[in-house]
Amino acid sequence: MPAERATGADAGANGTATGATGADGTATGAHRTDAGADAGTAGAEAAPSALPSRLARFGLGTAAVGRPGYITLGRDLDLPADRTVSALRARTHALLDAAFDVGVRYVDTARSYGRAEEFVGTWLAARPEAARQMTVGSKWGYTYTADWRISGVAAHEVKEHSPAVFDRQIEETRAALGRNPDVYLVHSVTPDSPALTDPALHARLADLAAEGVRVGLSTSGPAQGDTIRAALTARVAGRPLFTAVQCTWNLLEPSAGPALAEAHEAGLLVVVKEAMANGRLAGRNATGPGTAALRAVAARTGAGGDAVALAAAAAQPWADLVLSGAATRDQLASNLTAASLALAPEDLERLTALAEPAEAYWRTRSALAWS
Repeated sequence: MPAERATGADAGANGTATGATGADGTATGAHRTDAGADAGTAGAEAAPSALPSRLARFGLGTAAVGRPGYITLGRDLDLPADRTVSALRARTHALLDAAFDVGVRYVDTARSYGRAEEFVGTWLAARPEAARQMTVGSKWGYTYTADWRISGVAAHEVKEHSPAVFDRQIEETRAALGRNPDVYLVHSVTPDSPALTDPALHARLADLAAEGVRVGLSTSGPAQGDTIRAALTARVAGRPLFTAVQCTWNLLEPSAGPALAEAHEAGLLVVVKEAMANGRLAGRNATGPGTAALRAVAARTGAGGDAVALAAAAAQPWADLVLSGAATRDQLASNLTAASLALAPEDLERLTALAEPAEAYWRTRSALAWS
């Protein structure tokens, strides 16, 4: 089911957006919960009836489990030593089972995530009831080139935002998922990408949107805000082309926040990726002086640092969905405690101390090793 942005008219009496629902009444798309209304009681747990809709604001990303190599810190601790296709397929299915069973209704994948689309597709086929309720977002524009290797690879993925690559990859995505994706994003767009200006590509994307697919873009790099604002101007036949954006926002790199607010105001579905900064905000890694505020808020609320980082992202008034990049069921369970964590305004203010200059953040990210 396609993700839908809940509007003010959709909000229930308790301030939780109701939006679209699945056959069992569980929210299926991207729904906003009024974090401000909850912030008065720091660390307070949500009432049980509120948790399903709050969990529906979180999605599961598959970048860390769809291929043997990625740049998340600590993968040697999280994944089996023998990272075979069957082992990572089983891990992906276990995470999807756990996420769906507690109320997560969005999964994010991509052509370049190794065999992640295939893994999601086989899970959907095995769980038809879940398939009817799960919103599936995927991305095109990178080609996976590592051939299931971790090292000795010239490039793990190659980017090209051309009509020819789109034509090939949309068919590959459909074959892997067994259906159209609900959300299809141009992967890792920067201000110089032809995806922002190519009329032939725009025509193809508009045709896909006419089939009921929400078309959008993901962004990366220190100029994410510029990319988002350029995307907001893209039109085909007078209509906005891009209706979704997936963006890196986290406590270390919040620079895209103002542009994401503009995108949200324009009606785009806003999905936050890398809220854990590729593991840099995980408790085992967030040990230095630069993350002292994270540890302090975690101690005050009794939550894990991962939950604080994800709850901070979910507290942004423009955030519709926040992705967990968990590689284990324990990590997923810990991440999803963010759904019941309401950070006080003073917590959010304290956490602003973690922010780095965008250029420095992206330099650090580009230096992370594939492992």
